[in-house]
Amino acid sequence: MAAPAGETVAVAEAAGGDGQPQEQRRQAGGFGQTMTGIIRIAVFCYFASKFFSPKQKPADPSQPSQPSHMMSNLFQKGEPLDMWLYLSEHDQFNDFGNDGALVWHETNIPYVVWKPESTRTLSMKYYPSEALKNNGSLYAHVFFARSGFPIDPSDPEYQPLNCFSRTHPVATYFPKRKADKKKSLLGNPKDSAESNAEVETSQEVDVHDSDLKDEGPVEWISYWKPNVTINLVDDFTRYPQHGVPPNIAPYMQVEPTTVNYYPTVFFNEFWLLRDKLIAINETVSELPLNLEVSPISMTKWQLFEQIDQSFQIHRSYGSMLDGESDELKRVFLEGNPYLLCVTMFVSMLHSVFDFLAFKNDIQFWNKNKSMEGLSAKSVVLNFICQFIIFLYLLDNDTSWMILASSGVGVCIEFWKIGKAMRIEVDRSGMIPRLRFHDRESYASNKTKEYDDIAIKFLSYVLLLLVAGFSIYSLAYERHKSWYSWILSSLTSCVYMFGFIMMCPQLFINYKLKSVAHLPWRQMTYKFLNTIIDDLFAFVIKMPMLHRLSVFRDDVIFLIYLYQRWVYPVDKTRVNEFGFGGEDESADTEKKITEQDKKTN
Repeated sequence: MAAPAGETVAVAEAAGGDGQPQEQRRQAGGFGQTMTGIIRIAVFCYFASKFFSPKQKPADPSQPSQPSHMMSNLFQKGEPLDMWLYLSEHDQFNDFGNDGALVWHETNIPYVVWKPESTRTLSMKYYPSEALKNNGSLYAHVFFARSGFPIDPSDPEYQPLNCFSRTHPVATYFPKRKADKKKSLLGNPKDSAESNAEVETSQEVDVHDSDLKDEGPVEWISYWKPNVTINLVDDFTRYPQHGVPPNIAPYMQVEPTTVNYYPTVFFNEFWLLRDKLIAINETVSELPLNLEVSPISMTKWQLFEQIDQSFQIHRSYGSMLDGESDELKRVFLEGNPYLLCVTMFVSMLHSVFDFLAFKNDIQFWNKNKSMEGLSAKSVVLNFICQFIIFLYLLDNDTSWMILASSGVGVCIEFWKIGKAMRIEVDRSGMIPRLRFHDRESYASNKTKEYDDIAIKFLSYVLLLLVAGFSIYSLAYERHKSWYSWILSSLTSCVYMFGFIMMCPQLFINYKLKSVAHLPWRQMTYKFLNTIIDDLFAFVIKMPMLHRLSVFRDDVIFLIYLYQRWVYPVDKTRVNEFGFGGEDESADTEKKITEQDKKTN
């Protein structure tokens, strides 16, 4: 999907500029969430058009049908049009004699004819006034008329049926970003000065709810739209007077005497991302302005409108943060179309494998009756890691959909502890306490002994890594508070060193010389997801630490596969139903022997 003319330059400059911190923030949630969001938006657009459209009452057959006037377009396809575009600081315009307000004039534009001459462009510099520099307003007033006819109502040859107009703001308003709450907890003044300078010089319009939670009035500042795309909608449909579709009626201008409608003018800002907007202040002397007038098909116009409406609905429900819609659009703008299609297909496979791995994990622990050969302490560590990630997301004001998904994962990990251990409620004291006891199948064999040895040495390694990274983060990074420092340090350690949580299970497998106790179906789906993550690591730009963290799981799974190849299935191991492979083999041999005796 190509960007409109006039915006290509801005997109290319953004892609070639230095945006590594923004890129890291975009990849913090993972590319899988972005692609899942795209699929979710597409599905939502379909159902939104079905459920949110008002239902028409069925006609009463007993009442005679009344004739309804059919509304038609006042202009014909291919009819030549003249265009005038004025810039004014007022939302109403009638100063047609002011040549200083007229910034663009075109003649003989074929109305919605798909030819090169139907598209006109202009790039210019605009010099803002003092009022505009001080949070003033600016509007673009575009007028169309049949060639040779005036647009000034005071002109004797003026005819209302021959012209139409539309007004659109060129300057928009957003809340001013608050000063960065993060600071050096060790009191380094240099870091504080640099953070304040970054906030003052930043022109990125990325307003989140967390930026507006400070007490005091919110200051709004104006931002300049460098691209103004005017689209004439290719619509010549004959509508009933009282049967205009609800998604078209708000944009339709009806002429009261003939009860027909003027051509629809659409100011296309679908590809105008927020970080392309320019903050207007006293230091700005000139502003770029790229103008374009071109036709647009009815289908494309409605698609843009439905997607924007779905974005607004998601933001109102809290399932999408402000600014996430731009990240979804950026995927289409900056990505190769073929690579994007392959990525979406692979992402759907990733979601399917993730669901199957989740389902089989629940089934395995629900049916599991024995902890022989399984690491119970790894289950507890996984719960702690999931809980740390949940607190980190809660501290950073994540959307409720991601937060709810993480909360469900924490509950499931706690449920798995109940399957791996016995949980009792101790009511002997003033405050009830939870006590965890090992199951008999776990404590009565060598599994507990090997698990304790692995966790003992693993604790030393983890303690050194966590302490080293936390000291580094405290000395060289900025945080909102000591609580945020603890959470961010622990979360970073979980992301970077989480793979070593599976090492105790590898050690138990090595000591028992068996892997028959593992949930191999669930691990297979996870391994397939890891391969897909490897593909994303090659084709998607991401920080180096995140890219290395993708390949860390490959090493663990390859060791698991090597153990499965080296250690054959343990025929002597008794399953959760009390039967072993050797017992079944002995019964089979006994039956064959008895049959041979009868034959002889």
